Amino acid sequence: MVIGSLVCIVALFATFESGRAAPEPPAAPMKIAVVSIRNVFNNSKRHAQYRAQVLSNQSRAKAQLEDLAKDIEAEEAGLKPLKPGTADYMKQLQTTLEKRSRLDSQQEYLKQQRSLEDKNWMEALYQEILKITKEVAKDKGVTLVLERTEPEFPVTPDELMMTFSTHKVLYAENCVDLTEEVTARLDANQTVKP
Repeated sequence: MVIGSLVCIVALFATFESGRAAPEPPAAPMKIAVVSIRNVFNNSKRHAQYRAQVLSNQSRAKAQLEDLAKDIEAEEAGLKPLKPGTADYMKQLQTTLEKRSRLDSQQEYLKQQRSLEDKNWMEALYQEILKITKEVAKDKGVTLVLERTEPEFPVTPDELMMTFSTHKVLYAENCVDLTEEVTARLDANQTVKP
């Protein structure tokens, strides 16, 4: 009986030992890098070209709106010598109001158009930055890339709360900073057009 118990203990121990996995070799340390998306946007030549193009388009649109505003002023000046309620006055008033309405709608259209164009540009550029960041990280053997953009102070209370919720990398000594290389590759790649 003692021998039987001893055999059971030995068998149980053997089963237990064979069930344990062999110790895994230590994992290679992670190589962590950071990228400042804001700096990529601000320092990118392609983004600067886009901004220059936007400013040029805005200047042309502003000149057209100013011309329309001058026409409206002339129409309004044409109302003064006319007697209110006459056919000529009513015709001039209608023309003036139509032009004013066209100016207002054109201003709103241009505002929404610019907003949509900016949104589309930023989305496409951001997606390309993510793709390039992944490529650069693989080239450098980096296993984790964090976004690191320092907040700009002073800020409003709302901006401060946004900073608290989005600024996650508070300290990153000795991390590889890929920002300049990502910017250079972004400017060299011509996938996204302004």
